[in-house]
Amino acid sequence: MSNARTILVIGGGAAGNAVTVLLRRAGTAVDLVEAKADWNATAGSGITLQGNALRVLRELGVWEQVEASGFGFSSVGITAPDGTVLHVQDDLRTGGDDLPATFGMQRPQLQQILIEAVRASGATVRLGTTAEILGQDADGVSVRLSDGTVGRYDLVIAADGLGSATRAAIGITAEPEPTGMAIWRVAAPRPAGVTRTDLAYGDPAYISGYCPTSENTLYAYVVEANRDRASIPPESYADEMRGLTRHYGGFWPEITEHITDPAKVNYTWFDRMLVEGSWHRGRVVLVGDAAHCCPPTLAQGAALSLEDAWVLAQLLTASGTWDDALFQEYHERRIARVRPVVEASVQIGQWQLDGVRDADVPGLMARTMTMLRELP
Repeated sequence: MSNARTILVIGGGAAGNAVTVLLRRAGTAVDLVEAKADWNATAGSGITLQGNALRVLRELGVWEQVEASGFGFSSVGITAPDGTVLHVQDDLRTGGDDLPATFGMQRPQLQQILIEAVRASGATVRLGTTAEILGQDADGVSVRLSDGTVGRYDLVIAADGLGSATRAAIGITAEPEPTGMAIWRVAAPRPAGVTRTDLAYGDPAYISGYCPTSENTLYAYVVEANRDRASIPPESYADEMRGLTRHYGGFWPEITEHITDPAKVNYTWFDRMLVEGSWHRGRVVLVGDAAHCCPPTLAQGAALSLEDAWVLAQLLTASGTWDDALFQEYHERRIARVRPVVEASVQIGQWQLDGVRDADVPGLMARTMTMLRELP
């Protein structure tokens, strides 16, 4: 591959940041544009990363910073709503035996680490900027940015998320669909006894759980049936979440004491989406949530996005020809892995919607996670 080739990455989330770092390492010229002026650096509460996500973060060269910022553990507990521990299951080490099975951290800290990696890579970054694809031909894409800049690129990578404008602009009609569930999330101080994720199923939410994110912090969540967002005033978010968490025992009373600031509580619907057929049109290719999303019942959203970036960067840097065959190979490698994760994530949530309170009656979760031990 000629290092003179240029790539535009649209979107500065996990997938966009990761593919930028990997391509710059290979000497490719990369421009990254991000719609949010603050690079989305403060949004979110916590994030759970399985080993296959950590494996890519290590490839990016940021694992040491990540490890120092979060909390690793190797098991998950299933509890009754009153906090009684019913079962503790060892987590699969999907990233290999030399990485934690599961890792929690504050989502803004992960984003800041990735931002610093992009900056250090030498990529050109434009914040508060969007892209409009003006035209393609066999050799590349002409693009006009919202700041008036016009550029010519050999490839455009659309990493602009679930509501991707780029996806729609290239004629892919897939749209996210709600699964029927919604999640309340909040960051809070970590009780000393919380050293892993514990999950309770039922009474009154479908799922309640928490994940340690550092020596001093965790994020907690409860999952209920989705409601019309417009019917829930943002100033009531803390009251709404406490109304659910106060029914749970164990560590929940201590966590609930800290659910006081509605601005720190996040409410989001669970969505699903999978772009069928190729994830590219000409010289524009989708990665991450622009191509697929799943509810967080397997905690694989960020991991799948990071894997997309890793696989696409490997193919681009190894090939002298960027053509349909290369992008089809990317799709075939990813769809074989993404489809079962999306389908399993949705199915596990559907069982809970249908009243099955067990976490995973037929072992679908374990089978899916075992698959993820293999390299993407």
